[in-house]
Amino acid sequence: MNKLIIIPVVTAIFLVIDYYVWQAVKVSVQNFSQTIQQSARYIFWGLTTLSLVGLWLYNFTNPDLLGKTIRTWIMVGIFMNYLSKIFVVLFLLIDDLGRLIRWIVQKVQLLTNSAPVETASTPQGEPITRSEFLMKTAVIAGTVPAVAMTWGILSGAHDYRIRKVKLALPNLPKEFEGLTIAQISDIHSGSFFNKVAVKGGIEMILNAKPDMVFFTGDLVNNQAVEVQEYIDLFGKVKAPLGVFSTLGNHDYGDYVQWASPAAKQKNLNNLIHAHKVMGWDILNDENRFIEQNGEKLAIIGVQNISGQSRFHSYGDLAKAVKGTDEAAVKLLLSHDPTHWDKEVNTKYKDIDVMFSGHTHGTQFGITVGDTTWSPAQYVYKQWAGLYEQDNQKLYVNRGYGYLGYPGRVGMPPEITVFELKKA
Repeated sequence: MNKLIIIPVVTAIFLVIDYYVWQAVKVSVQNFSQTIQQSARYIFWGLTTLSLVGLWLYNFTNPDLLGKTIRTWIMVGIFMNYLSKIFVVLFLLIDDLGRLIRWIVQKVQLLTNSAPVETASTPQGEPITRSEFLMKTAVIAGTVPAVAMTWGILSGAHDYRIRKVKLALPNLPKEFEGLTIAQISDIHSGSFFNKVAVKGGIEMILNAKPDMVFFTGDLVNNQAVEVQEYIDLFGKVKAPLGVFSTLGNHDYGDYVQWASPAAKQKNLNNLIHAHKVMGWDILNDENRFIEQNGEKLAIIGVQNISGQSRFHSYGDLAKAVKGTDEAAVKLLLSHDPTHWDKEVNTKYKDIDVMFSGHTHGTQFGITVGDTTWSPAQYVYKQWAGLYEQDNQKLYVNRGYGYLGYPGRVGMPPEITVFELKKA
């Protein structure tokens, strides 16, 4: 449908939501002073005005006029504003549904000439009605996600955590016992807004002193130019045995319109060049050997391969593993964890560990004890952490950066440090 139809319709829906939610806000502040009531009115409708003006500017102005950063924050603001209000609406609907049921019951009783059934009423002296209670609860319910998402931007986006994982491998030669690997994934440099905080994460990687570093794709959101400002920072990521990297689905520029196929290819070439400028050994369907005392460990990297039809597959694992038969252990860098079930654990049983990312853990999770819930688990069979099948292992990194929503709630950015052990 045309934007000239969609945006006015969306605007009308948003205004209906705003009016509905405002009734609850108005009730919630009715016992406060006039100053507070007026402030609530100005803040509420001020945010609505900013959201709707932003919606129209985003859709009907030249993208270059506002710039990428402002456009991103406009959409984030709209998302946070109306997601919170949807929570309020859900609670208000409970109250209105109760009213409707009581009204229907009363009408039926009048039509049948039966005595009215007593409905629960507010006890004598109770300072708040059921409706008022639900309205105030609704406002609180809408405030919680707004506060959580704001905190996720201010704190969670760059709250880097190191996860230590021991990988017990039956084929591991003693020469590689204790070897350490740091993995980062999904940098998405085009989303960053705090270079100092990003630098803090890089220092954590360096302080871990890994023997090798793996980067498993999505250096940018769409275009190679996004990483230019961060080449100096990520170029500091070094390790004695090397930094190995591969491409993710966002690195190919599939989600923007290019002037020509040649322009898209040039963008990819520039991105690959950026890896090399940083000193990262990018593996596009290739492999490298780490050799100690005649024993070999193979590092294999493939271009993006997905088991989901909505993502393009570019890699060739058969080509990538060619010549690695002599390696005692094979470690695979593959961005998308759905590649694991697509062919790795069925056709390539000699690959010991696959390292991936891609899911971000949806940048949201709730952890209680040792159990973490995330919407990611309804989209991906393997979405975060270590998975094992027979003697093969898959590790899904939760990501270093963020995409879309510029924050993380209960799903902090991850730097994984692995230690290889003999099983």
